[in-house]
Amino acid sequence: MTDAAHDGTAIQAEQTAQARERTEPDVAKEREGDSGAERGKSPEGEPRPIDPSLGESRFRLRKKKDMPGGLWLKCESCGQMIYRKELEERGRVCPSCDFHFTLPGRERLAQVLDPESFDERFADLRALDRLEFKDKVPYLEKVRGAEKKSGQTEALICGLGEIEGRRVVVAVLDFSFMGGSMGEVVGEKISLAVELAQLERRPLVLFVGSGGARMHEGIISLMQMAKTSAALAKFNDAGGFSICVMTHPTTGGVTASFASVCDLTLAEPGALIGFAGPRVIATTLKIELPPGFQRAEFLLEKGQIDLIVRRREMRAKLAQLLDFARAPRS
Repeated sequence: MTDAAHDGTAIQAEQTAQARERTEPDVAKEREGDSGAERGKSPEGEPRPIDPSLGESRFRLRKKKDMPGGLWLKCESCGQMIYRKELEERGRVCPSCDFHFTLPGRERLAQVLDPESFDERFADLRALDRLEFKDKVPYLEKVRGAEKKSGQTEALICGLGEIEGRRVVVAVLDFSFMGGSMGEVVGEKISLAVELAQLERRPLVLFVGSGGARMHEGIISLMQMAKTSAALAKFNDAGGFSICVMTHPTTGGVTASFASVCDLTLAEPGALIGFAGPRVIATTLKIELPPGFQRAEFLLEKGQIDLIVRRREMRAKLAQLLDFARAPRS
C-alpha cells in the first residue's frame, strides 16, 4: 500500500468515527437551525437580517390565525355581510336593508312580553310517531334532535304573559324547530291556548313562522287545520279577541288555517306569506308573477293582512291594539 492510499484510508476512518460520535440532539439542533434560517431566523433563534441581494422582501408571511366560525352572516335580502353580535343587538334586523330575520321563539317572547311575566303552559306535550313514518332518519329521532338543539319539546311555545301590563295568552310557533311545522302536538297546544284564553278571559296573541303541516304525520297533521280553526271560531263566538302576527316565512297549512282567521292579522316587513311557494305557482300556472308576490307589502295592498309592524315597534303596537279588546262589543 502506498503512503497516499494509507493517508486516505486514515482520513476516511477518522470521519466515520466523528459521525458516530454525533448524538441525536446534535442532529436535531442542526435541523432546527436550518429551519430557523428558512423562517428568517439564525440558528441561535435570533432574527436574521434580510438580504435584498437574495431577492428577500421586508414583508414576511405569517401564519394566518384560525378564526372562529359563525361570526358573520349574509343577509338573504340584500347580500350584506353582518356581524352576528350586531345583528342580535338589533333584534335580528338587517342594518342595511331592514330585512327581518327569523327570530327564535324564546327571543320573541323576551322582546314582546314584560320581564318575568311569562308562565309557560303545556310544555310536557311531546310528539308520537303514530304512522311509524319511514325515512333516512326516523321521525322520532328527528324530533329528539330538534328538542336537544332548541331546548324545547315542540315547535309551539305558549303560556300566560303581559304586554305593557295587558294580560294575554301568547303562543309562538318557532321556525327553528323542524321549520315550525304543525303536527298533532302543535295543533293540540294551539287549541289548548285558545281554551286557556277563554277560561282566563284574556286576549290571545299568536306569532307564527312555519313551513306548514308536518309531513311526517300525514293526515293527522292535516286534521289540525280544522281543529285549530274550529277552536278559534268558538273563541270568537264567545266574545274572545285574537291577534295573529305572521313572520317570515308563514306558509302551507298554517297560513290556510288558524293564522288567517284571527280578529286582526299583522305581519313583519318583507315576510313571505302564502300557501304554496311562488316558484311552484309560477311553474304550475306557467305565468310570470307580479313583483313582491306573496310578500307582506303585496298582501297588505290586496287586503289579506291588516297592518305591517316593524319588530322594534311590535310591543307598543300590540299594547295599543289590545286595548280594543277592552271595549264592549256591539
